[in-house]
Amino acid sequence: MTLPDTAAYPAGADRTFQVDLRGLVDLLSHHLYSSPRVYLRELMQNAVDALTARHALEPSASADAFGVRLYADGSVVRVEDDGVGLTEADVHTFLATIGRSSKRAEQIAEQRGDFIGQFGIGLLSCFLVADEIHVLSRSARTPDAPAVEWRGRGDGSYTVRTLPASARPRPGTTVTLTPRADAGEWSRPAQVHALARHFGSLLRHPVTFDDGTGGTGGPYGPGASVNPEPAPWARTYPTPGARSRALAAYGEEVFGFTPLDTIELDLPAVGLKGIACVLPEAVPAGRRHGHRVHVKGMLLSEQAEEILPEWAFFVRCVVDAESLRPTASRESLYEDDTLAAVRDALAERLRAWIARAAASDPDLLARFLQAHHLAVKSLAVHDDEILRMLLPWLPFETTDGHCTLDEFARTHRTVLVTSSVEEFRQVAAIASAAGLGVVNGGYTYDRELVHRLPEIRPEVSVADLDPATLTAHLDPVDRETELAAAAYLAQARDALAVFDCDVALRTFQPASAPALLVDSREARHERTRSQLAREQEGGLWGDILGALRQEAPRAQLILNQLNPLVRTAVTIDEPELARTSAEALYGQAAMLSRRPLKPAESSLINRSFLDLLAHALRKDS
Repeated sequence: MTLPDTAAYPAGADRTFQVDLRGLVDLLSHHLYSSPRVYLRELMQNAVDALTARHALEPSASADAFGVRLYADGSVVRVEDDGVGLTEADVHTFLATIGRSSKRAEQIAEQRGDFIGQFGIGLLSCFLVADEIHVLSRSARTPDAPAVEWRGRGDGSYTVRTLPASARPRPGTTVTLTPRADAGEWSRPAQVHALARHFGSLLRHPVTFDDGTGGTGGPYGPGASVNPEPAPWARTYPTPGARSRALAAYGEEVFGFTPLDTIELDLPAVGLKGIACVLPEAVPAGRRHGHRVHVKGMLLSEQAEEILPEWAFFVRCVVDAESLRPTASRESLYEDDTLAAVRDALAERLRAWIARAAASDPDLLARFLQAHHLAVKSLAVHDDEILRMLLPWLPFETTDGHCTLDEFARTHRTVLVTSSVEEFRQVAAIASAAGLGVVNGGYTYDRELVHRLPEIRPEVSVADLDPATLTAHLDPVDRETELAAAAYLAQARDALAVFDCDVALRTFQPASAPALLVDSREARHERTRSQLAREQEGGLWGDILGALRQEAPRAQLILNQLNPLVRTAVTIDEPELARTSAEALYGQAAMLSRRPLKPAESSLINRSFLDLLAHALRKDS
């Protein structure tokens, strides 16, 4: 942008922007679009919109009366259509004014919704591959209209001249590009044909391709169809089974996997049709797949995440819509009320499919849940209908193994749930032996969902499992045994005080487990906060942490009196050996809990092992 001469304007007068056309063309053509390949999509889109306008002028014409012809021989690329064409005034008004689209002309404004493009800047994408755009057009609105030639250049300049009607015998438009040397790959016949198929395979107007060989020296002769068949959901099939197989085959062709099932999508209010392909394998939580979205047959995007809600990451969709608005680059969808309504309606179609599988196809439901239970859990958290329908069938990790909540609730009227994976692993074996029914609530959504089980099964109660609950289910030892072990327990408590760990003696199954370390994540966090407060005492952070400090709960090392090793250890009367054995039992229990070990705990495990080994060697010698 350049500044105008201030002397030419009196103070306070309105002024206009001075635009650097070369810079604007470069900005739009090189930075609006993601890849040079979109130039062909924009040319095809303009051609198809011109055909739509032509059919509006001649509504009695058959659907295939007008078409689009592509030509590429390696040196030039040409796109020719039988559309409405341009007059000389149209050329000056629309081709020479960036941002103004001929689709906005008053005479066809009422059909604006029938067009793919709405922004009038698509032609600039041609400057991604060529320095000059040659347009030859003849209007269909005037019977004796002359042909008009327009040449636009990347520096922002253009020329226009009127030619005899014989230069373009039939109405329509031809756009010719001579690609630059650095863009030659985009003009090769095979590449142009592949791009045409990629973008236009679902277009409703006939599109053909010619590689200039006349069918004798290349794979694409004159009239080779780019879109020989309509979209698979628009075809008729002899049986419902044949339709399902055809849609599944199309999904496999598009996405590269065999769908677990295909869900037909049909929203007449917005003219949307398509399919959702259920992925046969689980995907990482939260990962959203891109979906293929066509607008009026033209491929808009392969990565349109916004068409479905976040929880629907178990499907990939290919849809064709009439009423969705593309952005200026036509590579994504414009976020508006229509898109939000479409997203909600498609979400409802997926819910209906899950409900149908739950009601009539248990085998399909089982295979679906085996692969995508996490997606269903994320949906059930916010969707009461799905919760009631599927919660009993969802798999969870429990003390009875991996099973559904329905199976688990048959044998456990009281369901206990842990708040973390490590807490579950700490207590699973002991709780199972004690007859407690515990569910691992440490995975995403699991704890919240288990707590909602009584809404579906009122006869079942759910409670959080804490160390006190578990300890209460362990049998105490008799008084004489407790007194005999008192000296050992005191030395063990002293040895483990550095870890804020108490020591108790109980009896529990399995007898093969010498010790159980009961410690919650919240307790460890509180002890860490208390330690930091002590270290920062007197400072600002010390005051803050001190204000937050609560009575820090201690961990508990529970020794199993039924274990032969423990029964031997509590009789040790040598102080150092007693401390070492207690440290070794603590280290073994900490490792069995599978929680991350602190450096001090790793050091203790190594030291206690070496001390016990040294003691054994001294005893042997």
